Amino acid sequence: MKELLSGNAAIARGAYEAGVTVGAGYPGTPSTEILENFARYPGVYAQWSPNEKVALEVGAGAAIAGARVLVTMKHVGVNVAADPLFTLSYTGVNGGLLLVSADDPGMHSSQNEQDNRYYALMNKIPCLEPADSQEAKDMVGLGLAISEQFDTPVMLRLTTRISHSQGFVELKEPVPYNRRPYSKNPQKYVMVPAHGRLRRVFLEERLARLKEYSENCPVNFIEWGDRSLGVITGGISYQYVKEVLPRASVLKLGLTNPLPENLIRQFAAGVERLLVIEELDPFLELQIRALGIPLQGKELLPAYGELSPALLAERLSRAGIAVAPEVAVTAASDQAAAAADLPGRPPVMCAGCPHRGVFYILKKLKLVVSGDIGCYTLGSLSPLSAMDTCICMGASIGAALGMEKADPELARRTVAVIGDSTFLHSGVTGLMDVVYNGGTSTVLVLDNRTTAMTGHQENPATGTTLQGRPAPETDLAALAKAVGVKRVRTVDPMNLAEIEAAVKEEVAAPEPSVIVCRRPCMLLKKNAPGQPVAVDEAVCVNCGLCLQLGCPAISRRDGKAVINAIQCSGCGLCLQVCKPGAITKRGEENA
Repeated sequence: MKELLSGNAAIARGAYEAGVTVGAGYPGTPSTEILENFARYPGVYAQWSPNEKVALEVGAGAAIAGARVLVTMKHVGVNVAADPLFTLSYTGVNGGLLLVSADDPGMHSSQNEQDNRYYALMNKIPCLEPADSQEAKDMVGLGLAISEQFDTPVMLRLTTRISHSQGFVELKEPVPYNRRPYSKNPQKYVMVPAHGRLRRVFLEERLARLKEYSENCPVNFIEWGDRSLGVITGGISYQYVKEVLPRASVLKLGLTNPLPENLIRQFAAGVERLLVIEELDPFLELQIRALGIPLQGKELLPAYGELSPALLAERLSRAGIAVAPEVAVTAASDQAAAAADLPGRPPVMCAGCPHRGVFYILKKLKLVVSGDIGCYTLGSLSPLSAMDTCICMGASIGAALGMEKADPELARRTVAVIGDSTFLHSGVTGLMDVVYNGGTSTVLVLDNRTTAMTGHQENPATGTTLQGRPAPETDLAALAKAVGVKRVRTVDPMNLAEIEAAVKEEVAAPEPSVIVCRRPCMLLKKNAPGQPVAVDEAVCVNCGLCLQLGCPAISRRDGKAVINAIQCSGCGLCLQVCKPGAITKRGEENA
């Protein structure tokens, strides 16, 4: 039986079919849906961890105990999980462990663009790259088999296009998996220096065996065609190559670390002109050049952004390489469309978002705002324009402390903002740093009762697990007090006067303080929208104060503010900022 599945759903299915019983991760686009799908299968355990490091550590423990394990995260999450990952390559895993890294070429939903194939190279672990949903499913089973055969974690590297595009996938029944027995072995699993030195030798021996395996790995293969042009590629780039250069000879690499050097030499010797086509960094290109093989790569294609058939056709045509005529036509039309004068559609906070009032007040008070990763990062955009920095998960608090230490005058006019999930992910340690090192930072924890930007996942403060089971709620205010913050208060972010008074008071205090701004995300199912509001045109003076909220339900027409009743959630923020009193509950205008 075949089913239309996204790459993420296919990976979840592949894990179920391959006997994975433990899944852990942290939500992050484009990887989130993998664990959400996996959690629905019978007989499995799946969890959201507070961060990616913890997720990999949970996965490591489960694999050492003999289970087959799936650990998922987006590309920047591997930065967080790198500490245990580097050591796991030394210890090995016993059971199978597959680490999914979902990279984001083009930065559709990320703060940077990195190529995580280098993590596999640095760790000396296998890296698999699927080119469609079927391969994504199949490579789960293959990766787990490699993991067990060579006693190593295996990376399955996706990109956004693979994660979210759909293809038909052949479904199979799950294969029973007998958990491997655990045996006490301190020399293998206790990485003190004496043991680590022994495992370092094992690491090199294993890499040599993996190189031999790569030469005959079933996902590395040659498709001979016109030998005047040969292309080495893998992942989603393979699909673009087949569309743009349908007659070329292709060496498709599904296992991209370690590389099959002999197979590459054989292919290069069989073609007149050799191209390496890959997204982002010249990962394949540099290693193949090091073999002494002449080729063309990044001098033809950009080392940044997402590839597409149109971009590939345009760049190859510019280099004098004949491409499929229909793709060339499509490329030209795509360029014409891109040049059209279309209105921009920047992202905005939803109508009724509990973060909007916080940023409105922070801008009003002209504070320096150290920001973080989440929906609230949109507070940096016009008209709110109330965020000065955004570095990585949890960085807001540490950065605020750094500003204060560099310039003491900033201490009384700087705040850090961080979401509830992000605070638990990596903000708590920053808060401890503030207390320990005598900082006076004011931290606003924007608690909207969910991990919203990645699709409303649960976290340790929501009271529910990934699999829908009730769980203890982490008390954010109590946690702040536990690390030594004495000034902790909770406010309603929809009450502008309350927020303003709290921020003014805490910023002025010569000691650390935490303000928990607690109101559930408006899009949570348990929320019922309030009564919509409307503008009394006779009273509206076109002052534009309501427009400064950046609410998508509010616009201006014929010199008057207008509120879309369908979009309006009835949150009441605009009622609080309208000085003329022109905004009232719908039905009360002109009363």
